[in-house]
Amino acid sequence: MLAKVWSAATHGIDAVRIVVESAVRNAQQPGFTIVGLPDVAVRESYARVRSALRQCGVFFPVKHITVNLSPGDVKKEGSGFDLPIALAVLIALDGLEQKAVEGRVFAGELSLDGTLVPIRGTLSISASLAGDPAVRELIVPAANANEAAAVEQVPVVAVRHLPALLEHLRGTAVIAPTPPPPPAVDEEREPIDFADVRGQTIAKRALEVAAAGGHNVLLIGPPGSGKTMLARRLTTILPRLSREECMTATKIHSVAGTLPVHASLLTRRPFRAPHHTITTAGLAGGGTPLRPGEVSLAHHGVLFLDELAEFRRETLEVLRQPMEDGLVTLTRAARTIAFPSRFMLAAALNPCPCGYYNAPRRNCTCTPHQIARYLAKISGPLLDRIDLQVEVAALQGEEITSLERGEPSSVIRARVDAAREIQQQRFTQLPIRCNAEMSSRQMRRCCELDPSSRRLLLGAIERLGLSARAHDRVLKTARTIADLAGEERIGAAHVAEAIQYRALDRSYFG
Repeated sequence: MLAKVWSAATHGIDAVRIVVESAVRNAQQPGFTIVGLPDVAVRESYARVRSALRQCGVFFPVKHITVNLSPGDVKKEGSGFDLPIALAVLIALDGLEQKAVEGRVFAGELSLDGTLVPIRGTLSISASLAGDPAVRELIVPAANANEAAAVEQVPVVAVRHLPALLEHLRGTAVIAPTPPPPPAVDEEREPIDFADVRGQTIAKRALEVAAAGGHNVLLIGPPGSGKTMLARRLTTILPRLSREECMTATKIHSVAGTLPVHASLLTRRPFRAPHHTITTAGLAGGGTPLRPGEVSLAHHGVLFLDELAEFRRETLEVLRQPMEDGLVTLTRAARTIAFPSRFMLAAALNPCPCGYYNAPRRNCTCTPHQIARYLAKISGPLLDRIDLQVEVAALQGEEITSLERGEPSSVIRARVDAAREIQQQRFTQLPIRCNAEMSSRQMRRCCELDPSSRRLLLGAIERLGLSARAHDRVLKTARTIADLAGEERIGAAHVAEAIQYRALDRSYFG
């Protein structure tokens, strides 16, 4: 008998429909063959499926069982095919009727005792089934139910073990669909707050500008000046995630396996802070099977690189395409996958190897050659893509001992939200969300300068040697500063402030 069961496989952060077919034939030697480009985890499903079915009283006959995963030209990866393979084999052995699985999609890993183990990518699978009238149920492990049920158009049935599923399919003990999780409500008070930061008025202003326009930012200063503390609070002033952003970010974390068990949609913007020993594949993505890297896990959030000059130069260079395109494309053999990577880069950098170049109370012990070699790890093209390069000065004694709290994140976020609202109205008919994403054509329309502002910018280009890309970054930053001020046109004061946020171009180390 030939059996067919629906399943799905993730491809990037999306999913494709897979048909699991099974056939049993007489043979002198029993066997179990899986075809259809399975990886090692799929081929090993035989042992798990056999043991799980034995817990249901089903024993494999002395016959040859063939399982086909269709379409045959799509790579099948992971252990999520255990459940549909088990059901297809059971139908082929006349242990279950074919009509019991019609209109249902199955995904899940089986343990040896028949318990369903959570898998990756269930939100992507659920989203791919939305709007398909032929699908009446998606059946997943109980630990993945909240994640899959976030797509309200697809009824999701949560199953804890295989015997309970068989009772559900036979109609003897029907399992009710999992209700959609309630709308996520982010806590009003964040666990960290800008009110905890002492002093650093200029740096806090720069981060507000960065958050308002989605700009990349580099914080430069001696150890203990508060660079890391400032960067870790950046997500507290960013606008809250929209429903669409929640879905995309959660898909990425689900496929990567970083979504907590029983979790639903992400409610906070991601903040990723990889160590400087990270590999190129860990940052951009890769591995077998292909998984998103830190640049994708930070999608719609912040990627923080502390001690930027300690990262390997070749690792940092992979950031250039994602920072420009908001997408990272991975190619392995004949397979290409694109992961979204629209993140804000926040980086921290000491001014020299010892960290105390130009520090007011400490003497620098580095030679000019050591400083030059230290900074050479960061290429000019990468620095050009960082809109704001801000000096974070060492705190004064009065600031260190002060008990006065600063401006809270909620107040700063209100100003950021107002600026983002202006940008949303400006880009209503365009596929961009903020000023940092403007193209050259859009900049010509949205960043017109009056004569005095143009002269100021021209003087900065001549004096600082700004590249064409750095010129565009200054213009975008000035546009954001004007939006924060609620002004329609960019003025000289806005351009001057944007130029001040180019610390490296202003020969900070000269």
